[in-house]
This record gives sequence, structure tokens and C-alpha cells, in this order.
Amino acid sequence: MIAEVGVTASKFPPRPSSLPGWETCPGKEESAEENSSSRSAKGNKYMRRLLNQAAHAAARSKGTHFQAVFRRLLPRLGYQSAVWAIAHRLCRLVWKILHEGIRYIEQGIESEPKLLIHRAKYLAKQLRKFGYSVQITPADRAPA
Repeated sequence: MIAEVGVTASKFPPRPSSLPGWETCPGKEESAEENSSSRSAKGNKYMRRLLNQAAHAAARSKGTHFQAVFRRLLPRLGYQSAVWAIAHRLCRLVWKILHEGIRYIEQGIESEPKLLIHRAKYLAKQLRKFGYSVQITPADRAPA
């Protein structure tokens, strides 16, 4: 991957979407608003193949953030599109690592506390819409 984009990915503009845009070049064959194909025919075939294999591996590795994202996208997009979405995210991650010099820290599948609180508030709001009286009180979590 470094052989294709360089050590610092400096030939790409300073935004994370520039590398995936160059790598994938999504196709769009439309006529009269009817889609014939959205196959990604252009772009760097070596990078696409490498990212596709990495996405397959990331989607199958247990307990990772990418597996959780893959499982979330799978019912809505289907297998191939979900793998391609993971490949796109990996490509953006590679750009950030090379261009900005950051370290990747695996988040795992644990939900963030802020997201859990936000989801609880949202669900309580939905129940209030249906006429229920709801009060959110956090349960004490004992360490496992």
C-alpha cells in the first residue's frame, strides 16, 4: 500500500476522502435515471484488491470495531457492499495514519458511554410519544 501512495500520502489533498476517491473511482452508468451498473471499473486495481482482502479479514476478525460495523451494515447493504464499505473505511484510516502520523487504537465492540446515554434518551422520548411515563435511572454495574 505504501508503494502505491507513498510514505506520507503527500500527493493527496489534505482530506481523508481524497485517497478513497482516487482508489475506487466509483462508476455510475445511468440512462433516464435508471442505473445499469455502479461497478467500480477505474482506479488503482492493486489498491482495490489489497483493501478488499484487508476488509474481508477485518470483517471476520472477532471482537474488532470493523466486525461490529460490518455486522451493522450487512443486513442493509448485502455482503459485497458491506465489505466494500469496510474497505473504504480502511482506506480512510490508512490515509489518516500516513498523512497525519496518528496511531490506530482498536476500539473493540464496546459501546461508548455517550452513545448509550444518547440511545436511552432517544428510546425514552419514543416511549413518551406513545403515552408512557418514563424515568431513566442508570443501573449500578458490577465488574465482571
